[in-house]
Amino acid sequence: MTEIKGPIYPDLEGKGVLITGGGSGIGESIVHHFARQNVKIGFLDINVEASKKVVADCAAKGVTVHFEHCDLKDIAATQAAIGRIRKAIGPITVLINNAAHDQRHKAEEVTSDYWDDRFATNLKHQFFCAQAVLEDMKAANDGVIINFGSTSWMAGQGGMAAYTAAKSAVLGLTRSLARDFGPWNIRCTAIAPGWIMTERQLNLWMTPEGEKELMTRQCLKRRLVPADIAKVTVFMSSSEASACTNQQYVVDGGWV
Repeated sequence: MTEIKGPIYPDLEGKGVLITGGGSGIGESIVHHFARQNVKIGFLDINVEASKKVVADCAAKGVTVHFEHCDLKDIAATQAAIGRIRKAIGPITVLINNAAHDQRHKAEEVTSDYWDDRFATNLKHQFFCAQAVLEDMKAANDGVIINFGSTSWMAGQGGMAAYTAAKSAVLGLTRSLARDFGPWNIRCTAIAPGWIMTERQLNLWMTPEGEKELMTRQCLKRRLVPADIAKVTVFMSSSEASACTNQQYVVDGGWV
């Protein structure tokens, strides 16, 4: 990974940070960016091999990161994994609900089970992860929950109706939790990434036609990368963003 540079936020030091989907893509970048902040990091992911590499890469830099294998669709297993992370790193006061899966699908082929699976993959776990760390944040009278949405539904993207529906619901969830949790100084925000050039996106979806559309629609004429999202995520977790809650922040290079 390219050397990470940028500000250090002293108020983050020593905090327990939980990241979902930290084994690859945007989540991996978020892990590495938090690793510079002298925080205690735990992350969940379904991909064991990729996650072990993230742990090893952090260890090579002298940073200990705790990984728990977990299928976030299994809420009981997710809650148990969060409990193990808590034992390893202490109370969790920063939650980054990053994990998602943007599988394409044709409306004509979607079944009821598939629809439920997409919502379990892209939305349901965000609520239950927040619920699982709520008591830690209440006890600290301090907390940050960042839920990851998407610009896909804002742009009216087709071919993935279950995904875009779930991602649009992230904003409603975020605003409701912000209202409920605000009395304990818990900030709840959403980040909506644009088309971020993760390895998955490059391998599956980027084509010459896609590149042309990207450069036409984005105001910024460059590819966005996971670090573009990770930097905003760390900033939003710090006290520099202490008045930011109940909102969604679009990071898309000016696409929508």
